[in-house]
Amino acid sequence: MSIRNYKELDIMTYEAVIGLEVHAQMMTESKMFCGCPTKFGSEPNSQTCPVCIGMPGVLPVINRKAVEFAVRTGLAADCTISSYSRFARKNYFYPDLPKGYQISQYELPMCEGGHIDIVVDGVKKRVGLTRIHMEEDAGKNIHEGTGNYSFVDLNRAGTPLMEIVSEPDIRSPKEAAEYMKKIRAIVRYLGVCDGNMEQGSLRCDANVSVRPLGQKEFGVKAEIKNINSFRFVEKALEYEIKRQIGILDDGGRIIQETRLWDPSTNTTQSMRTKEEAHDYRYFPEPDLVPIVADEKWIDEIRDSLPELPDAKRERFISEYGLPEYDADFLTSEKAIAQWFEDAVKAGANPKAASNWMMVELTGLLNEENKNMDECPLKPVQLAGMLRLIDNGTISGKIAKTVFEEIYKTGKDADAIVKEKGLIQISDTGEIEKIVDEVIAKNHAEAERFRAGDEKLIGFFVGQVMKLTKGKANPQVVNDLLRKKLS
Repeated sequence: MSIRNYKELDIMTYEAVIGLEVHAQMMTESKMFCGCPTKFGSEPNSQTCPVCIGMPGVLPVINRKAVEFAVRTGLAADCTISSYSRFARKNYFYPDLPKGYQISQYELPMCEGGHIDIVVDGVKKRVGLTRIHMEEDAGKNIHEGTGNYSFVDLNRAGTPLMEIVSEPDIRSPKEAAEYMKKIRAIVRYLGVCDGNMEQGSLRCDANVSVRPLGQKEFGVKAEIKNINSFRFVEKALEYEIKRQIGILDDGGRIIQETRLWDPSTNTTQSMRTKEEAHDYRYFPEPDLVPIVADEKWIDEIRDSLPELPDAKRERFISEYGLPEYDADFLTSEKAIAQWFEDAVKAGANPKAASNWMMVELTGLLNEENKNMDECPLKPVQLAGMLRLIDNGTISGKIAKTVFEEIYKTGKDADAIVKEKGLIQISDTGEIEKIVDEVIAKNHAEAERFRAGDEKLIGFFVGQVMKLTKGKANPQVVNDLLRKKLS
């Protein structure tokens, strides 16, 4: 069976049905049921204790901060917060699961229902949530570079997780990637997860099936495990949809199974046939009492919620008069939104600040693989540079040089302009002499312009700017050239 190009498939014949289970590691200082730290990158098996390595006779204790974080997330997603929930044992055997079971939630989760709104190609879509529940993470099996052995690092064992389970409302790989981006933005705005996908703080399992268009019944699904980037989510689903459609078109049938995404081959590979939920033999965790959430406590958490991405986006459009594209970019990360608002408070024009952030600043940060939290340029420095443009001290072209110097040196725009002699020439008399010189040296081009070749104005402006080393006021140059060439 060959896999055809996804774009060549008859999308009018089949429909993809996708649901995501997003695992978000909560930013607590200690683990879900013990006091061990959750710091990433420590020496293997150095952050363990009898509780998280499953020694006989030990008793778990619920991390209250983790419960609060789950409630915060549920409220942000418009979930119903359960006043009564409890943990359960999910029984299965795997080397990185020292107890032989995982403490999770099953029939009584912390949060139920809710939704996440996404925008794809300008169209808003609502993805329903089934539940948000808490659980502990497993350890990590290490296979690479170990010869004929595999090692187990239990530092992650017991780390607090939220599992955010969507309804099967997603219909394309692009929608799935946007949904993941939105989840990441929300948990980062809330301060409940750092969203670091490379370190595994945010990852997802994707359930995907295909069905003939118009059919109400779901097809047989495959689950793709532990996808840890937006690009991989999209590529894995694209491949899996092609694979399943190819099987059906060839007269075969889909088997329910768990698959893994292999980024080196851009394919999904079969891992095991999928067990049903009842095979995990869930039963209530006998060592933990149920969680009874006080309504007053829930209200206090609700009152403490920050302005979330959707609300901030709408405010940026209405308050600052920004286009939707700008607002989408600026509110994609809490740190970006805060940096922008700090620049505006320092006196920057909102649209000008947005333009410089989206193009110049993002470009410099990307070159060094930095995020906004690591930005060396301060919002007030951008505002100061924009004032120099507005009052005619420097041109927009010179400003790019100034901006890069601010980023590299940390000096303010005023100091850089004085130090490098970059003050814009706006004196009409001085510029007029140079304009006359350029026209005299380019008599043929001047005659062509007068004959109607308007595009040559750019040539003359360029020559003047060259002679003034880019310091001449572009508007004065344009006005003088048109006056003298008319």
